[in-house]
Amino acid sequence: MSLRSSLGKVKGLGSAKEGVHHWRLQRLTAIALIPLTLWFVVSLLSKVHADHATVVAWVSIPYVTVLLLALSIALFWHLMLGVQVVIEDYIHCTTKQIVAQLLLRAFAGLGALLAVVSILKISLGTH
Repeated sequence: MSLRSSLGKVKGLGSAKEGVHHWRLQRLTAIALIPLTLWFVVSLLSKVHADHATVVAWVSIPYVTVLLLALSIALFWHLMLGVQVVIEDYIHCTTKQIVAQLLLRAFAGLGALLAVVSILKISLGTH
């Protein structure tokens, strides 16, 4: 016994089977962002009156570099997953939806790449 309508069976409409994966990734990045963001805010507040050289030295500490990279990657990934859902829910024209998804991925990817390169550049002392 199936709950699908006859029309649904004929058209092959149904679950794309990717919703749970997307949902889990969004929750995973959200959970990762909680401690990373708290660490980042507390760390920045402790550096409010620090000079440029002190902040560069701080970013150059290996564990700080890794945490900043993790924060940047999780942040842009979470952003992409969240905006993707908004695009899917509110843009109904297929062509506009594809263009919006491509632009989203391009800008999120470029933003993440810029953040990673900037952090590595400071950390490796090539600024």
